[in-house]
Amino acid sequence: MINNHAGHSCAEQGYIYLWALFAVALAGAVLAGVGPMWQIESQRQKEIELLYVGDQFKRAIESYYNNSSGKAKRYPESLEQLLEDRSSLVIKRHLRKIFRDPMTNSLDWGLIEQADVGITGIYSRSDKAPLKRANFPEQYSGFAEAKSYKDWKFVHAGGESETKSQRAKTPQAGSPNTAPANPFARDQATAGSSPFSQNQPASGDNPFSQNP
Repeated sequence: MINNHAGHSCAEQGYIYLWALFAVALAGAVLAGVGPMWQIESQRQKEIELLYVGDQFKRAIESYYNNSSGKAKRYPESLEQLLEDRSSLVIKRHLRKIFRDPMTNSLDWGLIEQADVGITGIYSRSDKAPLKRANFPEQYSGFAEAKSYKDWKFVHAGGESETKSQRAKTPQAGSPNTAPANPFARDQATAGSSPFSQNQPASGDNPFSQNP
């Protein structure tokens, strides 16, 4: 009787062990299938965040430019100046904080700078290829051809136009007195149009989340 009971107990343990192996194998197969899907969805969410954050920087730079005092409009010399603009008697806040780059999870943004002008835009330092290839807002339509997130440049159109007009006045020898087309020309800002005119960034849902 003792031997029969021991044999029955060993058989039960064997079945439990087999079921445990089956469960582990099944879980591994499920995770293998879900893992890539989760990574793709995570990247799409980061793209939405990058579009929103980049647009916030662009608007803040535009606000700084529009509110700069004096005859010659100026751009910020650092991103920190967007948080606390002391160029006039009244301190202005064009951006509520320096956002992290969702693609690199760092504050190390690529800066688009023009000599003797300042920072006119920012971009991510990520070399990763974007998933999003269509349905961009008009001012960012050029992003559809981007090879990496570094090509998603959030730049104030005024800075591009101003720099090109300066170059047009001093053309190189043998080169035509023309400037290349500005892909952001349709996004030219006008004074008073910035949502930061009250020195406070706009709040609300991310408008890019409705446009995958």
